[in-house]
Amino acid sequence: MKSLRLILTTAALLLSLTACSSMPKVDRISPDQVTDVSGYWNDTDANQTAQEMINQMLGDPWLGNFLGVNSNKSPTVIVGQITNLSSEHISTSTFIDDIQRQLINSGKVSFVAGKDQRTELRQERKDQDLNAASQTRSAMGQEVGADFMMQGTINTIIDAAGDTSVKYYQVDLRLINMHNNVISWAGQKKIKKVVQRSGSRF
Repeated sequence: MKSLRLILTTAALLLSLTACSSMPKVDRISPDQVTDVSGYWNDTDANQTAQEMINQMLGDPWLGNFLGVNSNKSPTVIVGQITNLSSEHISTSTFIDDIQRQLINSGKVSFVAGKDQRTELRQERKDQDLNAASQTRSAMGQEVGADFMMQGTINTIIDAAGDTSVKYYQVDLRLINMHNNVISWAGQKKIKKVVQRSGSRF
């Protein structure tokens, strides 16, 4: 009987120690701090790529050409589809949000809400048309059309040997004139990472 109690007590102690050792250690860090744990595309890649590409876009000739033809009226831009053609899961919605923020905060272009946002807004206007007082109602058919749509792709190339792999990301963005489908601007951002993994093949 004593032997059984000893075994049960020892087993309970071992389970307790195992549970304690498996508890994760959590450290809070600044959202702006660069972190690369897995080597995969992350928030830092999305933010830095959006910032660099939008700065490049706003500094290229298409903007000055548009302002010259349109009496310094700022162009109106909408972000269309950013397609993930890479070998890994990438949240393109987060990347699009970063692009939108950079465009809006630049003050150099006007920005039109995306497709899903416009659908929700149109539903609200329909509701207002039926239920809101006429002096506060937002009328249908007053939307601002976009002059340009931004589209793009994200690609990856992976080269691996043993425990070392090289991950190459290529982001291509294009700004397309909505009136004539002319590509007015094309930009590219490349990211290369060397990932070392001990004891396992990538």
